[in-house]
Amino acid sequence: VQLQACGGGLVQSGGSLRLSCAASGRTFSSKAMGWYRQAPGKQRELVAGITSGGTTNYADPVKDRFTISRDNAKNTVYLQMNSLKPEDTAVYFCAAGGIRAALTAHLIKLWGQGTQVTVSS
Repeated sequence: VQLQACGGGLVQSGGSLRLSCAASGRTFSSKAMGWYRQAPGKQRELVAGITSGGTTNYADPVKDRFTISRDNAKNTVYLQMNSLKPEDTAVYFCAAGGIRAALTAHLIKLWGQGTQVTVSS
């Protein structure tokens, strides 16, 4: 059972990236899924979460710039990131667990490997 994330990279400030995270080995269609990020020297923080039914939750710094979505048939969650800023630079981790879009860390059942997002100024 694993979560495989991809889509990170280097982008200029104001640019866009789309992250994808596919689950394999079991279905997470009934679980909340989402994304956390961790910048150097900082704690891991929630970026966005989405319930199985599509209810979403965003951290304040990314509201109106990032959009989370999921395709339950493909067992995949996406994060569309627009208007990227240098402060968005971090390793982004996908996660699955719980049922609420808050995606509380202690309820996470499975973490994916991180994907690096670097935004240059």
